[in-house]
Amino acid sequence: MKKKVTHLEIKEKLSELPGWSFSNDQLKKSYLFKDFREAMGFLIAISYQAERLDHHPGIYNCFNRVEITLNTHDADNRVTEKDFKLARAIDSVL
Repeated sequence: MKKKVTHLEIKEKLSELPGWSFSNDQLKKSYLFKDFREAMGFLIAISYQAERLDHHPGIYNCFNRVEITLNTHDADNRVTEKDFKLARAIDSVL
């Protein structure tokens, strides 16, 4: 099982990730794009990051909006360092 990150560690790490928040044992961020095509291009790009890290986000897409949630399934659906690595990788796509 992966080591869970404490609430204090989460707060510290979020200060380095603009736009990301923490609630309900998940890291969350919303992205807004010009149109559906840009949103889908972003989703395809982050799919490569997710596969590379063998960690897969929760994704919601509606037209030009993408919402991402992250937590680690084999850590009782809590946040681990793996989630922060993917959050940084997702942001690097932009």
